[in-house]
Amino acid sequence: MTFDPNQSLPQEEVEETVETAIEDNDVVLFIKGTKHMPQCGYSDRALRLVGQYRDDFEVVDVLDSLDEFRAALEERSGWETIPQTFVDGEFVGGSDVLAELDERDELEATVA
Repeated sequence: MTFDPNQSLPQEEVEETVETAIEDNDVVLFIKGTKHMPQCGYSDRALRLVGQYRDDFEVVDVLDSLDEFRAALEERSGWETIPQTFVDGEFVGGSDVLAELDERDELEATVA
């Protein structure tokens, strides 16, 4: 299996994927990699933080079209960094924000 970094999805398709994932799921994480194989430490951290309070959440792997996902997510949230977490259609933040919420004992209530 080879990875071609120049191969990506059309911007319109990525924007539709982002909107559908946010609308159709109570909790969705846009990460680098998958739930079972995150491809960066921040994505892994976000998965572990949300996963300690919730089993059922959606994960969208952005690696197939990283630039397009960054643009679509920035349009939606105002942030271009990955990972990004949305709960009930609202942007919560990345792994640092999730960690801060967890430290303040607010993450469980946020993702419940």
